[in-house]
Amino acid sequence: MSAAAAPEPTVDQTLAALADPVRRRVVELLAQRPMRPGELAQELGASASSLSKHLRVLRLRGLVSESHPRFDARVRIYTLRSAPMVELRGWLETAERGWAQQLAAFVEFAEGAQ
Repeated sequence: MSAAAAPEPTVDQTLAALADPVRRRVVELLAQRPMRPGELAQELGASASSLSKHLRVLRLRGLVSESHPRFDARVRIYTLRSAPMVELRGWLETAERGWAQQLAAFVEFAEGAQ
């Protein structure tokens, strides 16, 4: 059974959630496989309460989802959601195209000035 679906995050929400290095590391670990909070805490060397706060931010921002296996509702498993990363990648690609166009225009201008 899954928890209620989180709203789709905006790029700003995704960037805000990823501004913290611990949360970025959680995302890196969850990109490898779904994990329980205890596993994440052990990998990060973080306390359970500290990690809980980071997971809450990631969950509220829509970057991770929490589920409970049918065999034990007390167990929580966190999974990385792809939608926020796809949206972020699209935003970055658009920005990169703009930078490339500006650089090309600058090079053309600089070469024409010679």
